[in-house]
Amino acid sequence: MDAVSGDQIELMGARLRLRAPTERDAGFARDMYSRAEVTRFLGTHDWTETTHEEALARIRRYRERFGPGTGAWLIETLETGSSAGFALMKPIPFSAHVKDESAEDIEIGWHLHPDAWGSGYATEAARLLIAHARRAGHRELAAVTNPENLASQRVAARIGMIHQGPSNRYYDTTCELFTLDLSAPPQPTHR
Repeated sequence: MDAVSGDQIELMGARLRLRAPTERDAGFARDMYSRAEVTRFLGTHDWTETTHEEALARIRRYRERFGPGTGAWLIETLETGSSAGFALMKPIPFSAHVKDESAEDIEIGWHLHPDAWGSGYATEAARLLIAHARRAGHRELAAVTNPENLASQRVAARIGMIHQGPSNRYYDTTCELFTLDLSAPPQPTHR
């Protein structure tokens, strides 16, 4: 179910609420993105964000991603109201060699705090985003993972995405590519 919160869309699940991040979430973002075990599979270089200013900048970037059928949401548990991570659905940047400027591919992704790993929250959040993407009229979603990020690859498979193999279409690097055709009826998925 979608609820409008200001100019943002809030997504509600059985255990989770996905909402627009605010500056009050900067402490959580700093804690999460300062951990090498979180950032090691995000991007093409080693990085962490350890300052409050970096966390605020990330929150601001995430808030700017909201558009028709896109966004970056904070994942909150309904039971405790605690933050678990971030879920993203946004235009994905093509690699420099890709010249298909008529297309805009939409990426789905999830970044979870280590305290939330193994809880099924990434899967539930991704399913909420998929339902939102269908309502927004997106035709396909892409997910890319570092080749070594087996946990995210399992989430992609669990939500019904098809593994396309290694690809260098996005981010100027080779990633494992997963796609989901949203024009097809939803398939039953397993936890």
